[in-house]
Amino acid sequence: MSEMEKLRIFDNELKKLNERVINMSHLVEEQVSNAILALNTCDMKLAKQVIENDNMVDKLDIKIDKLCQNIFALQQPVATDLRYIISSLKINNDLERIGDHAVNIAKRIEPFCNYMSFSKKFGIDELANTAVSLYKDVDQLIKTHQLVLANDIFHNALIIKDNCHKASEKIIEEMMHQSEVIVVATNLMIIINLIERIASYSTNVAEAIIFVVEGKIVKHQKRNEEH
Repeated sequence: MSEMEKLRIFDNELKKLNERVINMSHLVEEQVSNAILALNTCDMKLAKQVIENDNMVDKLDIKIDKLCQNIFALQQPVATDLRYIISSLKINNDLERIGDHAVNIAKRIEPFCNYMSFSKKFGIDELANTAVSLYKDVDQLIKTHQLVLANDIFHNALIIKDNCHKASEKIIEEMMHQSEVIVVATNLMIIINLIERIASYSTNVAEAIIFVVEGKIVKHQKRNEEH
């Protein structure tokens, strides 16, 4: 095989990788949106769909990992291409984890259905909806590489984190005064933690896209700005 042929195949594989990462992001966006909608409406049919679709996320996760391995085997990428391939592996892993958290939310909805008023009392429905909006920005960032979205993701993820902590504190206080709500409250706190983790992994994806576009590692810099 000539070098020109290898380069053509390499370019095609990079294009395929980009398409698969975008498809993965779209699939995870659907999982997050449906899990939160099922949570807010107690739609068990939709929750079941989220759980069943996890297999699709896992299969695409494996395909992306294998494609990255094939690209490395085909050529020794440099500069921008190398950054993108390395980042794609990390983004893929973070997206798969976000998908897992969406599934875990879906799995906890059924025992929660009789306590929907409890959820609204602490604003969990609004909190969950902000996580959906945050991930929609992630999905657009992966597709467009518009870094202004990354700044929005960092900002909104911090707000979600703060609101998650405030909601958890209020729920713990409620548990201390009403022992009968301990089981559902504990379940709700786990859901809150899953929402916070979705926000956290979303910032990881934003960091990875910044690395792709600008070649900058912003993780520690961002942490310093937070303190």
